[in-house]
Amino acid sequence: MSIYDVLDHTMQSSMSRLTHGLSPAALMGAWFDWATHISVAPGKQLQLVEKAADKVRRQTSFAINCATKTDKSEPCITPLPQDDRFSDDAWQIKPFNMIYQGFLLQQQWWHNVVTDVPGVTAQHERELQFLTRQVLDMYSPSNFLPTNPEIRRKTRNQAGQNLIRGMQNFAEDVQSAMTGAPPAGTEDFRPGRDVAVTPGKVVYRNRLIELIQYAPLTETVRPEPILIVPAWIMKYYILDLSPENSLVKYLVGQGYTVFMISWKNPDEDDRDLTMEDYRQLGVMAALEAIQAIVPSQKIHATGYCLGGTLLAIAAAAIARGEDDPFASVSLLASQVDFTEPGELQLFINESQLAFLDSVMWKQGYLDTTQMGGAFQMLRSNDLVWSRAVREYLLGERQSMFDLMAWNADGTRMPYKMHSEYLHKLYLNNDLAEGRFEVGERPVAISDIRAPIFAVGTVKDHVAPWHSVFKIHALTDTDVTFVLTSGGHNAGIVSEPGHPRRSYRIGTNDAMDRYVDPETWLTETETRDGSWWEAWVAWLGSRSGKPTTPPEMGRSKSGYPALDDAPGTYVLQQ
Repeated sequence: MSIYDVLDHTMQSSMSRLTHGLSPAALMGAWFDWATHISVAPGKQLQLVEKAADKVRRQTSFAINCATKTDKSEPCITPLPQDDRFSDDAWQIKPFNMIYQGFLLQQQWWHNVVTDVPGVTAQHERELQFLTRQVLDMYSPSNFLPTNPEIRRKTRNQAGQNLIRGMQNFAEDVQSAMTGAPPAGTEDFRPGRDVAVTPGKVVYRNRLIELIQYAPLTETVRPEPILIVPAWIMKYYILDLSPENSLVKYLVGQGYTVFMISWKNPDEDDRDLTMEDYRQLGVMAALEAIQAIVPSQKIHATGYCLGGTLLAIAAAAIARGEDDPFASVSLLASQVDFTEPGELQLFINESQLAFLDSVMWKQGYLDTTQMGGAFQMLRSNDLVWSRAVREYLLGERQSMFDLMAWNADGTRMPYKMHSEYLHKLYLNNDLAEGRFEVGERPVAISDIRAPIFAVGTVKDHVAPWHSVFKIHALTDTDVTFVLTSGGHNAGIVSEPGHPRRSYRIGTNDAMDRYVDPETWLTETETRDGSWWEAWVAWLGSRSGKPTTPPEMGRSKSGYPALDDAPGTYVLQQ
């Protein structure tokens, strides 16, 4: 790297401390694109003037109705379905109804300002919508004591004790942020003691992974083992949370031998790890170990989130040869086509990725706080401001639970690997378009011949289900697709008996014609319950008759049991 590159990286990494990882050049580019085009769009300008006048008329009419009627007036604008900031009945009482109605009208107008300006690129339009949403969410009347009737009522009823509790909550959070301590309550969900407690052994370890083999819970097991490849952006035990909602325990209880990859939490010494390292030291090393421990058996390979993407790459590379080790491939909330990657595409452009490269270059990795900040901004209303109102003004601290504690137990991302991942997959979509290389040769998802079970979740902001559904268009094998209720994490952790869970399931054979996602949605009925049961039934139809469980590890083949589960890598901070 030249001295010029070092200067560029140093400058941009220093700026990132002030911009929270957002590229100023990317934001200015979006603004300049909008400003240039709207300045030469008199029709759009006139439309905005007319819309502003219409909103003033609606606000005035609503104010007159409120002044002349004793009962509640019908609102002139209603919040979006996902916006519950103004759902309390107190917001319908004067003057708070006027305040929130005016805010919603203004929010709608600003959306019109940055939308449908002729000539502005779709990427820049999305970025401007994002920025205006951040500002509007910040100044929402629900965020302030004088303009929020719920806070005023609680303050009056509790003689201000809610504000005192809120200040205490705020002080605790500031202290945690300054010291790097985890949120209060996470100490009650320690891996190996409270979560990740399914019995097992670490049967293999290298510089990047520990491979866990779980002990059988049944007298006999299916001959085909299951390998789970979790995302390295998270710790694996989201799939082995508390005993009552552990996917691992459920599979073992159904008579399967389960192996799980536990990724190392990388540091600055791992900065040069690549995507190929993750494939070789992760998926391929795990497959080799499993084939030694359970010889002569096909494997049900399962990938979650980024782990599913990596598994698809590995499976496509393996499919170029003659020996296919897979009985099936399951992809849980995983994308292989990144043309529609959801709201994360706001942060995916050349300018932003160059800025992010500088941040990672200085540290050697992308920190958990930097990733968490991006996800919070995507849903700032729910994850930032509504939380601040609840905890700092209403004085209500949300009780810690296993999934929330896991979410606070983040991991880092190595510099080189994450840069490759973002550029080759998110930005250039090399995998779906046949340019992603393994061993200096491009791989094709269409080479995978094992049957595929793909799961999308309705409320997924990370891997939108329409994007996950694209697996149908990229493969020449049988694809069973499940659309389940919930989001990226809670939709996958959907144990039987969980209330208000539902899913849809349908299978497209290799010779069937393509069906678009909206048509599939209308033609596929909703079923109550957990998709786990449907998945186990699908696996069972592709598995052999139960047999004696394999030994834990296989010392004579070089895979002795090293430690008890959950191992050591999952405990790294």
